[in-house]
Amino acid sequence: MNKKRHGLTIGIERMENNFYLSIKAVGKLTHEDYNIMTPLIDSALKEVKDPHVKVLLDGTELEGWELRAAWDDFRLGLQHGRQFDKIAVYGHKTWLEMSTKIGAWFMSGEIKYFENERDALTWLMS
Repeated sequence: MNKKRHGLTIGIERMENNFYLSIKAVGKLTHEDYNIMTPLIDSALKEVKDPHVKVLLDGTELEGWELRAAWDDFRLGLQHGRQFDKIAVYGHKTWLEMSTKIGAWFMSGEIKYFENERDALTWLMS
């Protein structure tokens, strides 16, 4: 039986109203993955007035989303989009770069794609 690894690793740090969210996506994301991730993000942001979030997304091992998970990702962006100041996505896939550009249409903050982590972090922290 060959099982494929998938899911999200999430790190959340906070300094006053500033949040730093580090996400590593692996495999093909599912609705169940978002059922785990969304409450963590909701809980971290719920009690803070006017939170500001910077996100570093490692997509080097991301293979995509199931249809329902893509919808979950879209809803998460709509729900918290105004709270995200910057999102830096890095990986080595053309489709991920295109997804980042499409995501920018729905975010009030900045979102940008990078080929490597170093450049993504430099931009995120600037």
